[in-house]
Order: sequence, then C-alpha cells, then structure tokens
Amino acid sequence: MDEKNDQNYVYDNGRKLRKGFTTGTTATAASVAATQILLNQKPLDEIAVQAANGQIAQFNIDSVEFNQEFAKVGIKKDGGDDQDATDGMMVYSRVTLRIDNEITIDGGEGVGRVTQKGLANPPGMAAINPTPRKMIRQSVREILGKKQGADIIISAPEGVEIAKLTYNPKLGIVGGVSILGTSGIVVPMSEESWKHSISIELNIHHEKGEKEIILTPGNYGEDFTRDYLKIPLDKQVQMSNFVGYVLHEVQRIGFEKCLMVGDLGKFIKVSAGIFSTHSKDADARAEVMVANLALLGAPKELLEQVYSCLTTIAMIDLINQAGYQAVYQQIVDKIKYRCEKLLAHRSPRVDFDVVLFSGKDFLASTKKVDELRSDWQ
Repeated sequence: MDEKNDQNYVYDNGRKLRKGFTTGTTATAASVAATQILLNQKPLDEIAVQAANGQIAQFNIDSVEFNQEFAKVGIKKDGGDDQDATDGMMVYSRVTLRIDNEITIDGGEGVGRVTQKGLANPPGMAAINPTPRKMIRQSVREILGKKQGADIIISAPEGVEIAKLTYNPKLGIVGGVSILGTSGIVVPMSEESWKHSISIELNIHHEKGEKEIILTPGNYGEDFTRDYLKIPLDKQVQMSNFVGYVLHEVQRIGFEKCLMVGDLGKFIKVSAGIFSTHSKDADARAEVMVANLALLGAPKELLEQVYSCLTTIAMIDLINQAGYQAVYQQIVDKIKYRCEKLLAHRSPRVDFDVVLFSGKDFLASTKKVDELRSDWQ
C-alpha cells in the first residue's frame, strides 16, 4: 500500500491505523496474476486489481508455479492493522484454461465447505462469498475476453487450522476459512464483520424452523447455561457486546421467544437501557447498582461502599453481607422490561426471559429455573 495515500488509513481514538484487504480481494489478485502468467508464460512480481469498492489494490506475489497447462499464484493476505485471524495467511489461485468460455470457481485445501442453509452459498458449495466470486469472475473475464474460459481453484492450506479461530465451525462451514469481503477492504477495528457473523448464525437457526433463541454475551454465559441451567446449547448464539443490534436482528429474522443468560457485570448495563455493553461505550455499573439499592431503601453507608467498588463481584459481597439480595431480582426484571420496550413497536412480538449470574453463582431470573429448564429442553 502507498504509505502516503490517506485513503489507506482510518483514525480510531486518535490512532492512525492502516487498512488492509479482504481474503476476497487477495483471491482476486492471485487469480488475475495466475491468469496473466498462464497466458503470457512469464512470471510476475506484483499485481494490481480493483477491489469491490473501486479502490486499486496492489500486492506483491509471494509464489509462482506455472507451465503450459496451469498457473498457480500465492499472495499473502494483508489485513493492515486489523486483528484478523487470517492476516498473513497465504491465499492461492490455480487457473487452468477451458475449451469453452465458462469460468468456474471452486475451493481447494483450507477453504471451507457450506453444510447448512442460511448462508450466502447453498450447502455443498465452497465458502467463497458472492462478492469475491463476482470480482474474481469479472476480473479474470477482462483478461480472457468473451470466448475463453477457465477453471479457478482458490486454496489456503493454513485455513484448516485458522478456521478454528473463526465463527466458521458454528456456522456449519467445515474444512477451512471463508473467502469474504463486501467492499474488498478491511477497516481496522471494524465491528461490522463480527455483527454480520452473528446475523448469519441467527439466520441459520431460523432456517431450521426454530422460533426460539438463547443469547449469551460470551463463553461464561454459554457455560452457565449448560452447567447450571442444564439447558442444551443447540439454540444458543453468542452476541458479544452488541445487545441492541442482536435484539433487533432477532426480531427482524422472525424469532418469537428469547432467553438471555448473562453475567451481572454485562447485564446490569442493559437494565439501564444501555444496549452496547463494551466498557468503551458505557460503564455505569456502580451508578446503576446504587440507584437500584437506593430504591430498596439501602442505607447511605452501603451505597457509598458499593459506589467505590471497581467490580460487580466486590459489590455482590457487600450486598449479600447487608442482606439486599432482592436487588438482583429488581435488576433482572428491568432487563426484561428494557428488552421488550426496545422491540415494542415492531413485529413479531418477542417474549423474553432473563437469567442473571456472577461467576458460577445464580443471582436471579424472570422465571423459576425449573420452569426455564422445562421450556428450553
């Protein structure tokens, strides 16, 4: 990338971060390079292609193999300053010419296969998303002309292991990574791809005919659902800190019933109508807890002690010693109310239940645990 070109950078909290390129743009560059090498029978050191958003993307070519029958090019995926699992992964394209004018695109080693409905590609197809397929086909067509065709195989051998660090196993994509990208550009610190993955996972559940979904912020909520509540995880999705976004998606996709299981440290924010629970967006845990305790008539001394706590675990110790455990039920009921209010004016109506815990300890729920277990078995 051109270090002087400002379009190659994004600014986040005062930091200048370099943008990168998606696996889709990388695969497009490798395919274009391989096609040119095959036709000209000459190696290349670099290649420039157009990303899906129109920006010119330049790549160094890391490996070349060719003869009269095929050409195979490898390019290292450059994610810029984004903390992406596929950053630095080698993406290969192997191109062979056809006797007709058709261009076929498939996945090889390290590119996953779709096994479930609800994704951009149908089951059985390589996990090369529509935009990368379009860009590969369009870019190669410009080189081949209208009368020549080609078979293109995209591979990423490291993708077999890297996929374990991604959402692919949960999405029913087996055997490797996905070749992704809508704009073709990776924007550092972008949360959009993360949110998109959650939406895809929700959609897969709905495609199975499910009308009920369990939401947890992360692994702790997942563990508590399985180990304490004894509820199967087959209808569970992790929503991270994107509570408001995911709730709107739950309604948009068409779910009618939702169980939310979360730690007090995250969910206390939701009780106050804070639907992005990352600390960079809001951290009013002490203020919310003090307000709820005050409504229960807690003494000023306890309120001051709780307000000075740095963690909800420390708050819990003080609250339990003082005998104000009723505050947990008050908070969990408010979480249910806030979620229902958020979605109140659209269809379908979503019925909520909420379970609140800390560590491995149950705190409160909007319905008795035995009833929840019965409902969600």
